[in-house]
Amino acid sequence: MDGVGIFGVELFLDKNGDVLINEVAPRPHNSGHYTMEACVTCQFEQHVRAVAGLPLGNTTLLQPAVMINLLGDSESHGEMIVQGYEEALKIPGLSLHLYGKKETKPFRKMGHFTVTASTLEDAVKKAEYARTILKIKGKEK
Repeated sequence: MDGVGIFGVELFLDKNGDVLINEVAPRPHNSGHYTMEACVTCQFEQHVRAVAGLPLGNTTLLQPAVMINLLGDSESHGEMIVQGYEEALKIPGLSLHLYGKKETKPFRKMGHFTVTASTLEDAVKKAEYARTILKIKGKEK
């Protein structure tokens, strides 16, 4: 494979213990979005640096972080409604990212949130709380 920059590689482990490659894409991957809040150099800047031939940045983790995807619920159809965002945004260290998709569908990824904290335990606790209040619903047209 020929290319420069970050490549997102998705792998699966099957029942027999075999590793299967699902996708190889020349772009930052959503599993690394936490780097925007938690690292010296995020994956997006790192990708631009690599493609432009610039020195790569420091990837040091600055603080523990937990990232949770926001999916449309099982009944979601239509215009996206985000429930609980005002309460969630009161959580210290929480950053909410909505992707601007016009419609939600069941289990469609509509955004994510990242929680940073001084300890991993605190970040997990805050993320678990945010997960209980942030919901993606659909509003039929």
